Amino acid sequence: MVRPKPALRTTASITTAAVLLTGAALGAAPAAAAAPAPAQASASAPGLTFHDIPGSGGITLKGNVFRPATGPAGAKHPLIVFPTSWAMPQIEYLAQAQKLADSGYVVVSYTSRGFWLSGGKIEVAGPPDIADASAVIDWALANTSADPDRIGMGGVSYGAGISLLAAGHDPRIKAVAALSGWADLIESIYSGRTQHLQAAALLGGAGLITGRPSDELSQTLKDFLGSKLDKEPEMIAWGAKRSPATHLDGINANGAAILMGNAWGDTIFPPNQYASFYEKLTGPKRLEFRPGDHATAELTGLFGLPNDTWTNTRRWFDRYLKGERNGIDTEPPVQLKSRTDKGYEGYADWKSVGAAKNRIALDGTKKVWANVDSGANGGVTLLSNALDQFLKLPPTVSVPLLPRTFASVWQSERYGSEQRVRGTAELHTTVTSTKSSGTFVAYLYDVGPLGIGKLVSNAPYTFHGQTPGRPFAVDLELFSTAYDVPAGHRLALVIDTVDPLYIEHNPTGAQLTFSSPASDPSHLSVPLREK
Repeated sequence: MVRPKPALRTTASITTAAVLLTGAALGAAPAAAAAPAPAQASASAPGLTFHDIPGSGGITLKGNVFRPATGPAGAKHPLIVFPTSWAMPQIEYLAQAQKLADSGYVVVSYTSRGFWLSGGKIEVAGPPDIADASAVIDWALANTSADPDRIGMGGVSYGAGISLLAAGHDPRIKAVAALSGWADLIESIYSGRTQHLQAAALLGGAGLITGRPSDELSQTLKDFLGSKLDKEPEMIAWGAKRSPATHLDGINANGAAILMGNAWGDTIFPPNQYASFYEKLTGPKRLEFRPGDHATAELTGLFGLPNDTWTNTRRWFDRYLKGERNGIDTEPPVQLKSRTDKGYEGYADWKSVGAAKNRIALDGTKKVWANVDSGANGGVTLLSNALDQFLKLPPTVSVPLLPRTFASVWQSERYGSEQRVRGTAELHTTVTSTKSSGTFVAYLYDVGPLGIGKLVSNAPYTFHGQTPGRPFAVDLELFSTAYDVPAGHRLALVIDTVDPLYIEHNPTGAQLTFSSPASDPSHLSVPLREK
């Protein structure tokens, strides 16, 4: 039997995705999104068609459908729904949708409300977005050969968050692939009670260029970037409503099989909040962490190129929507790739990662003046950790040359063997400030023989309402990572008060003191892979 040719070949999908995601992507995408749609095919015809899909509240969502060319006439096929990433149009997933359709899936992608040619306003995965997901499923069941008992959702970034939230509200969803997404929006862009400036500004700017922010989003972003502390309760409530962690009970009750993937250096949705959420899931689940920054682990797959993330996404859907015994459910469910090694490591659960601890004492008393960048920083959103992923070039600094007036530095002894850092380093220290508010950023560096430090991890911390001159204890989790420190190197903890990634709250003339009382010694606990 000669298989019918799909309406759009994979090579064309790769070309379209490349136009979308490279160079002046935001400028090129409107033409692609607004291209004349081919004639809409019947529900049984294989290939690609473009559609206006009714969303919730009477709006129209711009979408496309890949139909498979497998099975007898009238056969039902598993359905996968892909909401687009933030600021992306409906052509984002063409390459992967084609591959999935070739293996027997109906795949529906749609531009999330408020972006490009879809109706409505940007609600940041609010209730209207969740209702849209169910409306798209309704439409697919009525207009394609989709099987109502085999429905999956997935996506990158914004599409991942919407998919997780939808799984807590629509029990028809049986499997989810949430790639580079968030589980806790507050812990993502407001961790350590510190605004993640570059991440929020990037999202806000992209939303303005490619869509129509809702009034609520515009006001929330204005209050957030403007450090309106009196609005903090409202901002936290706004973020909680849009966090899958808030809807954990519904997600667990519905029981969808959930695959979660992220990058160690994700500067928009850091890995800690994903790992914490994963541990609380009770259904079938899998967690994957790889080197990179936000969505860079999935990027080559969007071009249709070989990609581990998308390969495992297809395996996940095959297992839980098709029932294939492909082994993905028998592998260790936590899969990690170190930033300095090419292989994967399997763990039974997240708490088994970094089971051994290396405790570095933070002795003595050190003082820093605030408001001056010492040179230690976390890099640039989307750029620095992508360089680390592809070229092994993380942000670096000369530790001996850091000005001790503006940076406190502690170093371990040189290690006689390789130290395989895995998981979440935890800082405990005592801080005294000359002002009631302040911000500091902790950095962990791998320091070589010449004193050059490569960034292993970092995290910010902000405090308000402290009594000037009175010490207070601080516990801070650095962003989770997997990094191999070579033998002969040492680890260094550096603390300063300014980083372009974050908004700082240090009044003019502020000074911070870090001490280690005998009754409560300061230390850094570094998680290590057991030998």
